[in-house]
Amino acid sequence: MKTLFQSVKLLLVMTFLLGGVYPLVITNLGAWVFPSQSSGLLLKENGTVIGSELIGQNFSKEGYFIARPSAAGDDGYDALSSAGSNLAPTNKLLLDRIDASKEALHVRFGEGTIPSDLVTSSGSGLDPHISKLSALYQVQTIAKERQVDEVQMLELVNQHIERKFLGFIGEERVNVLLLNRALDKNFGVLNP
Repeated sequence: MKTLFQSVKLLLVMTFLLGGVYPLVITNLGAWVFPSQSSGLLLKENGTVIGSELIGQNFSKEGYFIARPSAAGDDGYDALSSAGSNLAPTNKLLLDRIDASKEALHVRFGEGTIPSDLVTSSGSGLDPHISKLSALYQVQTIAKERQVDEVQMLELVNQHIERKFLGFIGEERVNVLLLNRALDKNFGVLNP
């Protein structure tokens, strides 16, 4: 009985320490050391949250770079339903969606080789980045839609390329939300 009582006491103490005190200390320490990261890297304009650097958004308006497709939620880009489509590479639904995406991209951006990340969703469905190749693929059309010199648009894209981690891990990529905000700051907000 004595051993049982000591075990229960130890269980209660450890539950209090590791299930209550430790998470509170670590959460508050993280909020103090990394305030913007712990709040989700939210972006604000005029006091209103317009998005997060960590979550992809749908940009379909002309004059803006488009993000990768999303399979998260019924309409995509639903942060509460983060998931990929889970469709096999040979699934007819996936192939039809990719063909439809390619057709829409050819209509807007013209003929040419379409980077794969512009027609396939990420595993989470919420990836905020596109590849460097996907951003460069869109430069000419976005410059034309905004009536801006293509060289200026290319310079802006190059300023927003995030390099490989440690110089060799991952791929060069561009955060679409940050790039589209820079478009508005540098070339003006487009009328709705």
